[in-house]
Amino acid sequence: MNISELRGSMSQKDLAKELHVSLSALGKYERGERTPRDNVKKRIAAYFGKTVQEIFYDD
Repeated sequence: MNISELRGSMSQKDLAKELHVSLSALGKYERGERTPRDNVKKRIAAYFGKTVQEIFYDD
C-alpha cells in the first residue's frame, strides 16, 4: 500500500496541507525518492487510519 493509492482522488496539494508537509516532499514520498521522518510517518498513518507498518513496510 502506498501513499498515492491511499490518497485516491484527493490532490497532492490538499494532502500535503493536511499532513503539514511540503508538496515537493509529499511527491518524493509517493515516488519513493525520499522516506519521511518517523514523526511524519506517524502523521500519515494516523490520517489514513493505518499503521506505519501497513503503509511503509508491508509489500
